Formats: sequence, C-alpha cells, structure tokens
Amino acid sequence: MAITAEAVKELREKTGAGMMDCKRALDETGGDMDKAVALLRQRGLAAAAKKSGREAREGLVSSYIHTGGRVGVLIEVNCETDFVARTDEFQKLVRDLAMQVAGLAPLYVDIDGIPAEELSAKKAALLADQTVLGKPEAIREKIVEGQLNKWYKEVCLLEQPFRDEDRSVRDLVTQKISTIGENIRVRRFVRFALGEEM
Repeated sequence: MAITAEAVKELREKTGAGMMDCKRALDETGGDMDKAVALLRQRGLAAAAKKSGREAREGLVSSYIHTGGRVGVLIEVNCETDFVARTDEFQKLVRDLAMQVAGLAPLYVDIDGIPAEELSAKKAALLADQTVLGKPEAIREKIVEGQLNKWYKEVCLLEQPFRDEDRSVRDLVTQKISTIGENIRVRRFVRFALGEEM
C-alpha cells in the first residue's frame, strides 16, 4: 500500500513525531492510522526512558494567574539546555502545566513526592473503611490499591488526566521528551487561591 503525504502529515500533527518516523510507522502498520499512533507512542516511551536519566538543570520558572486574579501558580519545569527552554514548544508546555495546577489543584508533583507518613495514614484510613472491612480479606488489599490509584490522580500532577483528554500529564511530558529530544522534569510548583486557609 502506498502511503500518501497527507497521511504522513496527519500522523505528524497527531503525534508530533518526525516525518520519516511517521512514514515508517505507517509503512509498518499497513497505513492504519490508529496502529501507527500506538507504535509511535510506544517508541516515544522508549526514547523518553533513555533520556530520563540525563540531568535537567535548565528550564523555566513561570507563573500563571487565572482570569479574575483569584488563583495563581508558580511552577518550575527543567530541561537540559537553555536553548530548549527558550523554544515556543517548551514554553507552551510549562504554561499548560501551570494551568493544570491552577485548575485541578494537585498537592504533589508525583507519587514519590507524597510524604511517607501521609501515604501510610491514607492507606490505614482506606483499610479501616467499613465498606472495605465488609469485603473478604483476600481482596481488601486490591480494593485499597485501586482507591489509592484514584487518589493519586487527584493529588499528583503527573498522574492527573490532562485537561479532558485520555492521556495523563505524565504522558504529555513523555511525549514532549520524545519530540523535543531532551529530558524534561517538573521540579516543583506552588498554587495560591484567594482566601484559602494557611
């Protein structure tokens, strides 16, 4: 099957991958767009995993003030070079992440950022819940694990769904690592809401 330039362009727009990578993915999947997207994502994850060990000390500290001035965010996102930090694509990513923090109010960057005592207290509270105690002992741990995963999506930025999309914020960052070609790391953020408790 001949792969058209329009198909390659469409796949590039969907994934942000390079033209030749898109053409190869379409060739390998017989022109199936969904399979090609999945293949590129899989390859992007592999490329991102290789880059994740590299040091990221450059980047941006950026702010976002929501319309009306009632919510504000300061966020630090790191990359490997100052050159990448100045690109429109990286700056848009940082802004999108700041808006995510403003809108969904996560407490931590990722699961590793949750203090051990808070995590164990949450597990204990879930295990002590009457609905969990009413279940057979063999499945209680799985129920608690499922509830913890749901809680992570509320309190951890990288675990949250990105906007109204199917992908998580972690998937978004991973995709940007594969298209930009550098390690990217959300280092920290702080969110202020007018009138919130101290």
